Amino acid sequence: MPLVSAKNLTKSYLSGDIEVKAICGVDFTIEPASFVSFVGPSGSGKSTLLNMIGCLDPPSSGSLEVVGQDVTSLSRRDSARFRGDHIGFIFQDFNLIPVLTVFENIEYPLQMVQNWPLEQRQQRVQELLAAVGMEGQGHKRPSQISGGQKQRVAVARALASKAKLILADEPTANLDRVTAFKIIDLMKKMRDDFGTSFVFSTHDPKVVENAEIVYTLEDGKILQ
Repeated sequence: MPLVSAKNLTKSYLSGDIEVKAICGVDFTIEPASFVSFVGPSGSGKSTLLNMIGCLDPPSSGSLEVVGQDVTSLSRRDSARFRGDHIGFIFQDFNLIPVLTVFENIEYPLQMVQNWPLEQRQQRVQELLAAVGMEGQGHKRPSQISGGQKQRVAVARALASKAKLILADEPTANLDRVTAFKIIDLMKKMRDDFGTSFVFSTHDPKVVENAEIVYTLEDGKILQ
């Protein structure tokens, strides 16, 4: 069973009195434990697709199932709950909370979204710090670690709630070439270790060449 399945999916916006079609009737599937990239020029619709998959923005029409759930008509509250249970996010600017430590940033979704008991939270965070090569760094704040380390923390935070789907919007955009390759290798290892699917919106050829499936978008349509 696909982790994500979209059929004739569309998304339109109003710009003044003009209807803008951001996504035009696309079909695609994403399988469990896969590495998938949506690529295309700016304005092609790839970020819009990620937002719909992540239940941040509802489709205008068509069907979209994520982790076996029809998400096309979820309320805002139900969408938030669904995201917290099933989806992790990685951003190009890391989005770590500067006043929290590395440990607390990873712990945040377990405490604030899922309300895990303290002992379970601490055990999970320690496991993830080890998994992403950040043992002994949990006490530091984001300002005290490098860009590559920040993205490792972001990967760990996305995995904290044991989500089977991670959405990554340009995750290597602010990293140098060597660090970007290390982060890509880390995410592939997390896919292999945890069975998590990683779905990217990216311009980065380093990410694209490591993807197992590449969907190319132009003017809201999937070309290949």
